[in-house]
Order: sequence, then structure tokens, then C-alpha cells
Amino acid sequence: MSWATSSPGMQAGRTPVNGHDPEEDSPQYPRPQSQRKRVVVVGLGMVGIAFIEKLMKMDAKRREYDIVVVGEEPHLAYNRVGLTSFFQHRQVENLYLNKREWYDGMPEGSLNYHLNTLVTEIHPSQKVVSTSTGETVPYDILVLATGSDALVPRHTPGHDAKGVFVYRTIDDLQKLISYSEGIAGATGAVVGGGLLGLEAAKAMMDLESFGQVKLIERNRWVLSRQLDGDAGGMVVDLVRKLGLDVMLSKRVGKIEVDDDNAVKAVVFEDGERMDCKCLMFAIGIKARDELARKAGIKCADRGGGIVVGPDLMTSTEGVYAIGECASWESQTFGLIAPGIEMADVLSFNLTQAKVHTERKFKRPDLSTKLKLLGVEVASFGDFFADRDGPKDLPTKRHGAAKKVANGVVEKEEQVKSITNGPPPPPVKALTYKDPFQAVYKKYLFTVDGKYLLGGMMIGDTKDYVKLVPMVKNQKALEVPPSQFILGASKEGEDDAGDLTDDTQICSCHNVTKGDVANVVKDGSCKSIGDVKACTKAGTGCGGCMPLVQTIFNKEMKALGAEVLNHLCPHFKYSRADLYHIIFVKRLKTFTEVMKECGKDADALGCEACKPTIGSILSSLYNQHIMDKPLHGLQETNDRYLANIQRNGTFSVIPRVAAGEITPEKLIIIGTVAKKYGLYCKITGGQRIDMFGAKKQDLVDIWTELVNGGMESGHAYAKSLRTVKSCVGTTWCRFGIGDSVGMAVRLEERYKSIRAPHKIKGGVSGCVRECAEAQNKDFGLIATEKGFNVFVGGNGGAKPRHSELLAKDVPPDDVVPILDRYLMFYIRSADKLQRTARWIEQLPGGIQYLREVVLEDKLGICAELESQMEQLIGTFFCEWTEVIKDPSKRAVFAQFANTPAAVDSMDRVSERGQQRPTYWAKDSAKVDFRGTQWSSLSWQPLVEASRLPDNPTGSSATVKRGDTQLAIFKLKGAYYATQQMCPHKRAFVLSDGLIGDDVASGRLWVSCPYHKRNYTLNGEEAGKCGNDAEVNIATFPVEERDDGWVYVKLPPVEELDAVLGTERWKARND
Repeated sequence: MSWATSSPGMQAGRTPVNGHDPEEDSPQYPRPQSQRKRVVVVGLGMVGIAFIEKLMKMDAKRREYDIVVVGEEPHLAYNRVGLTSFFQHRQVENLYLNKREWYDGMPEGSLNYHLNTLVTEIHPSQKVVSTSTGETVPYDILVLATGSDALVPRHTPGHDAKGVFVYRTIDDLQKLISYSEGIAGATGAVVGGGLLGLEAAKAMMDLESFGQVKLIERNRWVLSRQLDGDAGGMVVDLVRKLGLDVMLSKRVGKIEVDDDNAVKAVVFEDGERMDCKCLMFAIGIKARDELARKAGIKCADRGGGIVVGPDLMTSTEGVYAIGECASWESQTFGLIAPGIEMADVLSFNLTQAKVHTERKFKRPDLSTKLKLLGVEVASFGDFFADRDGPKDLPTKRHGAAKKVANGVVEKEEQVKSITNGPPPPPVKALTYKDPFQAVYKKYLFTVDGKYLLGGMMIGDTKDYVKLVPMVKNQKALEVPPSQFILGASKEGEDDAGDLTDDTQICSCHNVTKGDVANVVKDGSCKSIGDVKACTKAGTGCGGCMPLVQTIFNKEMKALGAEVLNHLCPHFKYSRADLYHIIFVKRLKTFTEVMKECGKDADALGCEACKPTIGSILSSLYNQHIMDKPLHGLQETNDRYLANIQRNGTFSVIPRVAAGEITPEKLIIIGTVAKKYGLYCKITGGQRIDMFGAKKQDLVDIWTELVNGGMESGHAYAKSLRTVKSCVGTTWCRFGIGDSVGMAVRLEERYKSIRAPHKIKGGVSGCVRECAEAQNKDFGLIATEKGFNVFVGGNGGAKPRHSELLAKDVPPDDVVPILDRYLMFYIRSADKLQRTARWIEQLPGGIQYLREVVLEDKLGICAELESQMEQLIGTFFCEWTEVIKDPSKRAVFAQFANTPAAVDSMDRVSERGQQRPTYWAKDSAKVDFRGTQWSSLSWQPLVEASRLPDNPTGSSATVKRGDTQLAIFKLKGAYYATQQMCPHKRAFVLSDGLIGDDVASGRLWVSCPYHKRNYTLNGEEAGKCGNDAEVNIATFPVEERDDGWVYVKLPPVEELDAVLGTERWKARND
């Protein structure tokens, strides 16, 4: 979808308060009236008003310009293309492109218009124009959009007789109507069988004043500038059937007049005479350049027109020309589309070129699609490439280079050219002609059929909108040319890309699609949790879960079972449902959400709903996730504001917006990494990752980074990660857009905002796409007109190429579009659903998203923008706040009862850096739960104050001897277990989320690595609910009056022999 079609309520430049645009925070924007430049537009036609609309839209934020437009006609800008309809309603207001209220409703001083006023002279040295009313209008920038006049053959005798008309303005039509009333029943004729001639002929027929209407064309067929002989001949046959008498190969020699100088007949050059009382010329146009010529502005000698360069500036500084009056490369254009393109280029350069490469006007697309006298006609691309040779072949399609010696083509080539004539154009035509249905199609391809160059259509033009972009984009075709006419052949049913049963979907546990499908089909698994327990799918890295869920849903539907999208057993709502309930009711804590929406108001929740609700609350209110009401909802990564690694250490990733970093910050990163022994790696998102940070060192590490001017990169969060960029116009010789500046602006804007899943962005400065923007959740690719905005791409387990959301978006309009898109995603996506899967599941996919985001189909765009703006305004660096808050700093101690530190894995030296050794191949399958201890005694291990009574529970890690233990407090009750999860021998259970089943009373802790769920209470205490091969030891625990928590434990030596860290830590051997 081209951004030129605009969007309700959208204004260029509605950019963020802190979006990193250096102009944004400046007090000079919007400019006060005294500092604005005045743009004077001469001509209020279709091109003039298009320029005004585009300039005002793109200047809405900065307000750098005030506009004055001077129109020669007494009417506001009207639709000249639709002039024919005037004969039906006779109301000029019906043709207005904008009602008078639109002009009057503009901000004060921004647009002033003068009608029925002719500009008579330009004074470039004084920068003023004079008008027919005696006024002078000063300008800073002058835009000439004076259009053209209809040609009248002044060499033809009788050309100035009464009854001779042209078809150009409302005034021309009103004169024709008035004159025709006095010659009712006479013959009327139109000279010229082009687009305008056929329109004029229809206008005469619609008047119903003439007894007969004739069309006079000097060529052998009509529309000779758009169609070949076959197509033009078919149009002739069709319009003749509609009552128009078409006379071909005829040239007007003279016009006979009566004694009153009124038309009475036409005499052709071949001597034939035809009675006629009214004659309308539609034989072409002449650019109106007399105003420029008089001012000494350079004009074309041949064909006329005001000479302009690629930037549309004339020979005089500050004076531009657009539309039919402009001569570009010795050409003027009589179609509206090139004029609109000129208006687009000029308005862009005046407003957006400060942050983007200036646009240049290039060879325009002369494709046309019209309905003439009821006949559908279209031509597109290089539609005469087979006759005249292709104007421009796709890259690398020019064939082998000619042999050249000393700068001269070899004699052999010269002789061949003389004897055989010039070679045929490197074009092949595919033609379809149906005389019964009056359908004609001719498509032109390169000789190998790989590229579509252009074509023409009569009767059936429905494919026009698909074919025009194919020609413009010059992309190799993916189907044979025959399919453009015959359609795709069908060879059996398409399985829609369904995976085969032996396709591996979970690489962690080598689970196939068939494994998942079969346990659902045989009835052994009736929930996604059952599937995870039975097959182990999704219990590793978790990256396969969206695919597992899809397979589960499909198989359940096939069995006729209802597939519920409930968040988890605690809620009968989806993530999107809960978001809207929390948003509408302004719920701010997990307790409030559970009471309002949960199946049981007193439930603790689980590892599925807690992080999801925590994310929703952050998406709405952006409070610090380490605040007590929220901290117990977070997964381990968010809990400690860092990504946990396999040895229990964490990674540290400062934000490096767009990959742009100063030497000073590089030195800070290097100094910190060296001091704390961190392994360094450049990430795919263009920043530096430091691995191996101990939990107890995180605060000190981040203190040094923050003091050095750095902030959290949120690599641990389900939020914006990075916006990758190429160097764009900053350095690259091919760059046409400031990709670095835009990427910095976007990353600074959306940093820290929580979403259903991680978000990645990219900005490329040209179509070479070095930033890989088309596989990101949102990506921009610079074009001459701004940026193409792509959405819904991702890499990962199921890669997806992004889709085009909006085309040629001005730089200032990128932010409002992305605000809407991201906020709509945050509101409506399912839990842990990337934008790719979300768009796939939207009703109507990308088209529906366009309707919502660009066209405001749901009427929520203003609300989406406002909500995003509120979130942007609440930004803070989470690590900076931790450093300032002693209570938050305390969370990062490894143990709650001792300052001692313990490593849980050996390290290996590799390529000059230290990394943890690999996990043990096998789980610890010891029956820890069934261990028979020689004796147990109560031991005070930690102060009760270290375990606050939070609604979501609290936990602490303690050390006794060489053994690490986890203590949990839930609703006033305590539970104690070993700290090691046997699955990967990872010492992490105290960081796991607590879940409960209200019906059975069961409580469990979920390992933060691979979601092994261990029961905490009752007879099943210590059992793993989703992996029967592993279990854990549990111990009695209680709080006593002395303020300490006591755990009943065996002797230290006996405890260490079973659970000691040294026994179970992963070793190099």
C-alpha cells in the first residue's frame, strides 16, 4: 500500500517526544509565523492542489511554510479528469477535489487562496509576483503549476469560427452547453482520437443535443499513443456499437462557415465534405510557459514548457515548475500521474530532505487505465517495447557486449548491421484476442520470459493493478509468462505446506510432528501441558512451542474437540482477553487480576500466567519489574535484569542503539569485561554481549557501565531488542536514506516497552538491504520517496519473510505507523507470539493490518498513538534504578545467609576467552526424594525478613556446608528443597516461578531453564510433574519466634555427600 493514499488522522511528523530526533525537542518547531517561509503556488489545478496537500501534510509538525495559491479560474481546484460528469449534474461543486470548508479549516495563516486572479508577471530579483488585480505577492519559494492550453490548429481556415470549442475547463463545457441548445439535432464532431478525444465525444453524446456525433482521427485506429493496431481497432468496433461514428485516416483541411461565422461543415484534406454545426478539437496541449518566458526563466524552444532539472527547479533559484507546464529532459506530460509525481517529489524535498536524500524526478510511469465510452482500456509499462525497442531493460538483461577494438565496433559487426538491418528488439509478445467477448491482451516480456516489460488490455483490465508493480519493480517472474493469460495449472490438491510426520519440530528432544500428533489422536494428551509431559516438546529451549501449539490445535479440531485459547488453568481468558480486561478495569497487581479474572480468586498462579500478566502490567504501566508486586511474576531473566546462562551466570548487554558506539564507550565495555573476566561477543543485533557475569557482580558491573553513560539493553526482556542498521547516507556511497539516524530514533523510542514477545527492527539505507530489515518484526528500507515499511518477519525456528505494510512513507510518518502497529500487536497478540505468527492469525492477515493501522478501520488509531506516547514518556533505565535502591541491590546476592560465592560449573579456555564447560550428557537420576537420612535436626539458616510475604510468593538461596538449598514462602507457609534441578544439574530452583492447582492443593516450583515442575507439598513432594526420570529432595521448614527460618537437615557431611555442589557441578572431563 502506497503511503501516498494517506491515513485518517495521520500527519507527517507526529513523532515522539524523546524519539532521538535532534529537531524534535528544539523550541523552533513548530515555527512561529514570523519565521515561516512563504510558498506561492501559481495555478490551482489538479497538480497545484496535490502539491499543496502533500506539502501541508509533510509540514504539519514543523510548520516551516505558509502557502499562498493564486488560481486563474473562478473555481476551487476541481477534477478535470471527470469533466464528462459535469453534463449530468451541471454543478461545478460536485467536481471540487476539496470542499471550501477544507480550505477555510486550515490552521490560521497556513493556506490563503485567491480565485479568478491571473498572475501577470514574475519579478525574480524582488521575489514577488504581480496579479491582474494590481496586487503583488512576495514569495520565498515560487511554484509554477500553470498547466497547459488545448491546441487549436490556427493554420486551419475557420478555426476561430463560432461553434469551434476545446475540451479543457468548466468554462469550455459551459460554452458548449449553451451553444448546443441553439443547434439541436445537428451533427457534432470531435477532432482527435486520443484519450481526450474519446472523452470529448462522450461529453457530446451525453448532451443529447446532437443528432449525431462523429469522431475524426487522422490515424488508422484510435488511442494510437497507448494501443497497437489490433487493440485500437477493437476499441473502434466497440465504440461504434455504442453509437459513435468513427472516421479514420481523416485530416481536417478547412472549416466552412456561414455568413454569421458559424461552423456549417468540415472539408477534409482528401476533398470529402461533411455537414457539421459544432466542432471540438482534442488534438493535444501546449504548455503554458509564457509567464516564465517573460521573466527570463529558461523555456524549451521545441514543444514549449518551463525547463526543470531533476529537482524540478527552473533556471532561476527558488522557482520551481510542476505538471503540464514543466519540460523535463525536453518532454512535457499531458497525463495527471506525472504531475502528481512531480508534486510528490517537490513537497518531499522541501520537508524531508533534511533527514533523507533529496528525491529526483525520473522517467514517469505513463500507465493508464480508463473506461472510455463504457470500454475498459489499459496500457502499462513500456507498452510499445516491441515496436520501438525497450526504453529500459532490467539490470543485467542487456545481452553480451559488442566487440570493440580501439573504441570502434569491429567491421564484421558493421557489415552485419548494414546487410541484415538493425536487430529486432529483445522483446517477446504474448497476445490473447477474443473477438466474441471483445477482450484483447498483449503482454511484453524479455526474450527469456523472466521479466515483464509492459502491455495493453481491452475489455478485461482487472489484472492491471497486479501487473503495473511487476514492471516497476523489475523483479524476475516466479511463474511462466503463459500463466498471465491462462492462469496457473492445477496438478492435484495443494497441502498448504503442511509438514510431514517425520519433520523434527523440537530439536532439543528430537520430537517430530508425528510424535505430537499421535499423542493427541490416541487420547493420551488433552492439553498442551499433557503434550509437553508426554513428548518433552517445548521443555527445552521452548522455541518450538508456537508450532507445537499449532499442531495440537489442528489435531484437536480434527477430533471434533473444542480448542480453548485460555492462558492457563487459572484463567478462562486468552492473553488478548486479559489485556483488555486489565486495561479497561485499570487493574495494577497480580492479586487484583486474579480476583477479577481468575477461576479462583485466591490462587497463586503458575509459570504460564505469572510472566504473561507481569508483561501485560508492564505494557500498560511500565513500572519497575523489580518492585515487590511485580518481581514475583518475572522469569529469571527479568527477575535479575540479565539473561541467565547454562552455568548460572548471566550476560550483560548495554544498549548500543543502531550499533553506533563511541570509542569511549567501547573502552568502558572492554575495561569492565577485562575486570570481571567476561567472555565477549558481537551479537547479530550489532551490540556487544558480555557473558559469564556472576549474579553477585551484576550490580557492580552495571554501576561502572551506567557511570560511563550506558544503559540497559533489555536483552533479557520480551521487549525491543535492537534496531539494526547499515551505515546509510552516513558513509555509504549507495545510501539514499539516513538509516543510522532512523534506527537510533526508533530504538531510543521503543526501548524498554514490554510486548508479548521480543521485537527486533532493522533499517536499510537502500535496496541493497545490508541491515536485513525484511526478516525483522519491523523493518524499513529507504526509497527515494522515504521508506518502505515491512512487518511480521523473523528468523528462528520458523523463519518468515516480512510483508510490506506501507510504501514510500516519508521519514516523519514512520513513527506514527510503527506506534499503531506495535501497540495493536501488544494489545491483541497471544502469549509468547511473535509478530509473524500474529499477522498470520489475523483475519485477513496483512491486508487487515493495513486497514487497521493505515485506514483506521476500527477507529482506534488515535488511541493507539496516545497509549504508545504515554509508555514512551515513562521510560527509565531499570539498571540505573537498581543501583540507586539498596533493597533492589540486595536481591543480587548469591546466598541469603552468607557472602560466600560458589561456581557451579568448570570453565574452559577457548580462543583466548573463558566459557563454561558443557552440560553433563545425562540428568542426575538419583532418587533424591527417597534418600534415607541417618538423622535430621533443625538448623537456623536465614532471617525471616529475607522472605517477604508477597502475594506471588518469595524465595531465597541458602548455603549449608557445600550444599545449596532453596527456601520458598507462599501465603505464610514455608517449603525447602535442594537448589539443583537434576535435569541439567543446574543450581537454579530458587529462581523458579511458583504454581498451584487450587482443586488439588498442589504447589510446585518450575525450573527456570527447562520448566521441570517439582511438587513442593503433600505426599508427592519432590516429584517432577512432567519428567518422571528426575526428582528432588525436600525438607521440613518453619519460622520461629526468634525471627529465623529453620530447616530440618541431616548432618553437613551426609548432606554434602548427596547434594554437595562439588559432587554435581559440571566438569571439563
